[in-house]
Amino acid sequence: MTKTIDLSLSVTDSPKQLAHHAAQLFIERCRDAIEKRGEYNVALSGGHTPKLFFETLAANFGSEIPWEKVNFYWVDERCVGPDDEQSNYRLAKEELLHKVAATHFYRMKGEVNSQDAADEYESLLRRHFKLGAGQLPRFDFILLGMGPDGHTASLFPGYDGIEITNRLVTDQYIREMESWRITLTLPVLNNARACVFLIQGKEKHSVLAKALDLLGERNLPAQRVQPANGKLYWIVDQGAFAG
Repeated sequence: MTKTIDLSLSVTDSPKQLAHHAAQLFIERCRDAIEKRGEYNVALSGGHTPKLFFETLAANFGSEIPWEKVNFYWVDERCVGPDDEQSNYRLAKEELLHKVAATHFYRMKGEVNSQDAADEYESLLRRHFKLGAGQLPRFDFILLGMGPDGHTASLFPGYDGIEITNRLVTDQYIREMESWRITLTLPVLNNARACVFLIQGKEKHSVLAKALDLLGERNLPAQRVQPANGKLYWIVDQGAFAG
């Protein structure tokens, strides 16, 4: 039986328009979540494309969001301190969180032992989402990117992190990058109400073409993000789409 995927693909003319489109979607999902559940639970990623999204959200839409009802979490983190230039938390803090009235944000502690950090973040999620045994958090909006190898979050091809199903958060050493990472696991991503990929640049064209073949062989971690009871958004610029 063919699996049905609730997928939206949007192609924008430029990275600026991509960021603007993503910001509008963020607000739409925010209004819906707060109207229905009284809060908006978001998980953020780092990288160049999210940076432009953060800047756009803060500069153009800051007054449209009831920030006191938004809870910010992280999809993944590099094992560095919160002030390190490689920190995903630092990027979001500098480009978004400190420019708006956001007060509820919960970072992954990249400066401590990676396994301890993963365990602590899993415990935090279980408390905040009031999870019982075997339950998963249900994020309203998960922001994702994709690397040239098809990785998303810190779930890389050829590593066992993508296969983990009994954890919410795991740590992993990425040999090619000589670094430890902390990341949400695939079951958490696939339990979201919305997973939103932002992809820009012609250098992403070839891997994007593979990733969008969601019903073929799923060799790329990004292909395996298919929310079971939510919506999957791919927002890409013309460079990534056409090459």
